[in-house]
Amino acid sequence: MTEVPITRYRRHRFPAEIIAHAVWLYYRFPLSLRDVEDLLAERGIDVSFQTVSEWAAKFGLKFAYQFRRRSRGSFTDKWHLDEMVVSIKGKKYWLWRAVDANGYILDALLQSHRNRKAALRLMRKLLKSQGAVPRVMVTDKLRSYSAAKAEFIPSVEHRSHKGLNNRAENSHLPVRRRERRMMRFKSPRQCQRFVSAHSQIANLF
Repeated sequence: MTEVPITRYRRHRFPAEIIAHAVWLYYRFPLSLRDVEDLLAERGIDVSFQTVSEWAAKFGLKFAYQFRRRSRGSFTDKWHLDEMVVSIKGKKYWLWRAVDANGYILDALLQSHRNRKAALRLMRKLLKSQGAVPRVMVTDKLRSYSAAKAEFIPSVEHRSHKGLNNRAENSHLPVRRRERRMMRFKSPRQCQRFVSAHSQIANLF
């Protein structure tokens, strides 16, 4: 397992290494909370699935933030952007995602719309998190991407073609697997929390 950044967690009964391992299992693989509980039990660690849930919620985003800071500036300058639909309690949301030429996830953002405003928001967040602009941007035919490019990075080459964007589309597969495992996400907040942590942890493997 790739090293996970460890902090000494105050007011927690279990060692930081166990907490980090549980959080890594949950975000790295399509496992339920009870699956993680069982895997830890096989190693003689008695932790309830409720505790694993609390750890995932508390530390997942902290890990993601540390990973993002460490990796900033290390990705390629060719960005693939794509979006997929996610159903949460009968309502349609869109998960916008950006990956580099090697398939590393740059950022992910859950939004309620698939329009110009949503594309602008993704681009703003992406440029802030990366601290750099791409050489090439690859998207599908959604016109909102062209609007975002014109607004923020007008000089960047934009390749708009459905067949060119398989790399970004493939990055959605882990979310689909987790969605099936969890019987769909329970709330937009839960979904965003998961994809934010999962995307950065997945980049390590």
